[in-house]
Amino acid sequence: MLTEEQILKMDEKDYMNEAQLAFFKARLQQLEKDLLKNADETTEHLRETVLVPDPADRATIEEEHALELRTRDRERKLLKKVQQSIVSIDNGEYGWCEETGEPIGIPRLLARPTATLSLEAQQRRELKQKLYGD
Repeated sequence: MLTEEQILKMDEKDYMNEAQLAFFKARLQQLEKDLLKNADETTEHLRETVLVPDPADRATIEEEHALELRTRDRERKLLKKVQQSIVSIDNGEYGWCEETGEPIGIPRLLARPTATLSLEAQQRRELKQKLYGD
């Protein structure tokens, strides 16, 4: 398995070769496994709720649960993106901007393995959202 440094040193003509795809697939599968484990731990944690007579303590516990549920909701959305990225690797579409068809770039994919847009396309989309509230 390649390291991040080895992937960054590869020539542009090697972009999304089998070794790189294997690296990103392994990284995405590990992320998927971690997210599913976190979801299971949250479920178990919420089942272990203890009744506390003090209203302040109860409010604290409820706030902690709400925060944990919000975090898991964000992770659930990320899990969907991770699974879509794994499918795009299998389909041979991973690493290419869905808007322009250009390479997303290794540094961007290392930072955000679920990226579907090149940095320039993402910036255009964010600017459009900011200007038009879309």
